[in-house]
Amino acid sequence: MAESRQTGKTAVVIGSTGLVGAHLVRRLLDDDRYRQVISLARRETGSKHPKLRTLVLDFERMAETGTIEELEKLAREGEAPEDWFCALGTTIRVAGSQQAFRRVDYDYPLAFGRLAKKLGAERVLLVTAIGSSAESKVFYSRVKGELERDLAALGLPELAIFQPSLLMGERQEFRLVEKIAAVVMPALAPVLSGPLRKYRAVRGDDVAAAMVAVANGSSQGLAHAQGKALTPSPVRRVANDEIQRLAKRST
Repeated sequence: MAESRQTGKTAVVIGSTGLVGAHLVRRLLDDDRYRQVISLARRETGSKHPKLRTLVLDFERMAETGTIEELEKLAREGEAPEDWFCALGTTIRVAGSQQAFRRVDYDYPLAFGRLAKKLGAERVLLVTAIGSSAESKVFYSRVKGELERDLAALGLPELAIFQPSLLMGERQEFRLVEKIAAVVMPALAPVLSGPLRKYRAVRGDDVAAAMVAVANGSSQGLAHAQGKALTPSPVRRVANDEIQRLAKRST
C-alpha cells in the first residue's frame, strides 16, 4: 500500500460532466500529483485517458444505499481515494421541481460525503454558491447552506467549500442567465470593486483550478465550524474573490 501511495493520489469526482466538473477532471488528469482520477457519471462520457476511470452509477441507488461497490473494493484493497471532489448542481428549471432540485443538490452530495468519510477520505472539496446559508429565505441558497452545514457535521478530516458567484463557461445545457451574464459581466467588472468584487462572475475553469490548489496546499487557515452535539470538520470556505486569486496563482 505504501508503495502505491508514493506514485500519486487518487481523486474521485462527482458531477464530472458539468461546467466545473469537466474542467476539474481535465486538470486532475494533467496533474502529476494524481495517478488515477475516478469520474462518477450517470452515463458513459466517451472520455479516454490512461489515468481516467469512469464509473457509471445510478445516483438514486448511491443515495439510498450509501455505497459504491467499486470504491468500497478499492478501500478494502488499501487503495481508498484521498481527494473527493463534488461539483454536482442543477437548477429548479432543469430538475423540474424543488423536490427534484433538492435531491441533486443536497441528497446526492451528502451521500457522497458520507461515503467519503466511511472510506477514509483525507478531504472533501465541494462547490456551492455565493450567499449559501441554511437560514436563507431563498430556497436555492437555503438548500446549499443546509448541505454545507450537514457535511461539516460529518467529522471529515478536511472539508473545503467553494462559494463562487455566477459561473461562466460552456455547458452541455442552456442557462439563459449565464448566457446574458457572459455578455454583461465583463462590462460591469470595473464597477464591481472593493466590497462588490465578490460578485464578479467567475470562470468554471478558475473554480476547478482553485479546488485542485486547495486539495494540494496546506490546511492552515481552516475556520473550524462550531457545533455542540457533533465534532465538526475543519472547514475552509473559499469565497469568490479567493477562488479567483487561487486560480491566478495556478496558471
